[in-house]
Amino acid sequence: MSTAPAARPLRADAERNRRKILDAAMELFASRGIDITLDDVARHAKVGIGTVYRRFTCKQELVDGVFEQSMDQIAEAAESALRREDPWAALVDFIGLTSEWMSLSRGLGDVFFTNDEGREQVACARQRITPAIQQLVDRAKEAGALRPEIQVNDLFAVSCMLDAVIDFNRAVSPETWRRYLSLVLDGMRAEGATRDTLPLAPLTDEQVEVAKTARARG
Repeated sequence: MSTAPAARPLRADAERNRRKILDAAMELFASRGIDITLDDVARHAKVGIGTVYRRFTCKQELVDGVFEQSMDQIAEAAESALRREDPWAALVDFIGLTSEWMSLSRGLGDVFFTNDEGREQVACARQRITPAIQQLVDRAKEAGALRPEIQVNDLFAVSCMLDAVIDFNRAVSPETWRRYLSLVLDGMRAEGATRDTLPLAPLTDEQVEVAKTARARG
């Protein structure tokens, strides 16, 4: 009696290739942002381009697969911050954590500040994030810690500004964004609040020139 060939090894091979592709894409997105091609990913993963296209029909699907977990982590961070007793500390912790994650991956900022077309899982995670951020803002205002005119979209703009600072400083002082986050938070605090000492030093003239050169070279 003949025995049908087992399908499990093929599925295992397919899953290994899928993991290699996702890992390679995550590394490239972190270092170069999402402006890469599926060919780039195939080369980095050391698989054929056909293998990549069998798993992901377009780059948007790959971006969705890579950053679904990151967006879920941001949503979880916002929900975790809501459990903190101090509303101002909760808001500061959330902004600081998301900024740190952006500093570790260029691609995360790219995804966060572009539309979600073709990224179903990322879009679902964003829908979960927004209400939690709204609650963080509302709590901080009700506690008298946050300027009453601050709105959720102000935080989106602040994060976008910090992403630009992160990108500019990356080549010379990757942590200096924390100084500018502190400056922004001082501006967001309610009237009369105590200001924290600015962390880290500003860039030197030499560092500014190096950063400008690195930015020009892409």
